[in-house]
Amino acid sequence: MSAIEQMRANVGKLLKGIDRYNPENLSTLERYVETQARENAYDLEANLAVLKLYQFNPAFFQSTVTAQILLKALTNLPHTDFTLCKCMIDQTHQEERPIQQILNLGDLLETCHFQDFWRNLEENAELIDGITSFEDSVRKFICHVVGITYQTIEKWLLAEMLGELTDSQLQVWMSKYGWTESEPDKIFICNQEESIKPKNIVEKIDFDSVASIMATSH
Repeated sequence: MSAIEQMRANVGKLLKGIDRYNPENLSTLERYVETQARENAYDLEANLAVLKLYQFNPAFFQSTVTAQILLKALTNLPHTDFTLCKCMIDQTHQEERPIQQILNLGDLLETCHFQDFWRNLEENAELIDGITSFEDSVRKFICHVVGITYQTIEKWLLAEMLGELTDSQLQVWMSKYGWTESEPDKIFICNQEESIKPKNIVEKIDFDSVASIMATSH
């Protein structure tokens, strides 16, 4: 068992029962958040437990740890982890640095303003110090959005959306997702019409259910 797996198992035991809300466990949980950032691991339940303990014990609040939790949640888009974490942070803290900057980054990603996201991140590059593979995790989310939105896309636009990638860097991501250059400077993503699969909805109501409905209506 690796060190991170061992830590995950130990934290899992801490989170069971009443100990979940014991502030004495905060230092262990905070170290676990830092380990997740460094080792490119992720444990939403543990991170939410940290934010919950901060709610119960405002004096123990750590903005650096909260920032790491938010950044890790962004790496798990399109899941709703970021919104869950945001809702557990007091409004006063949301207006403080660096949390406010990270929330702005999250808004840009969730509203698909990808070029603005990368420009904003470049201006606040120190935010992701110590967050291993943050940028590539965000690129995976952007590729997910591109994959369900576009049939074809201009090559320069895709490179911009993924953070001003060079041609060779872009080729790596295209290969990863099976995208091809169908004609000069145009990338074929997929045929969206073929991706749309109609659903047949069949409702089954048995005789006993109908009989009971009829009986109650009289």
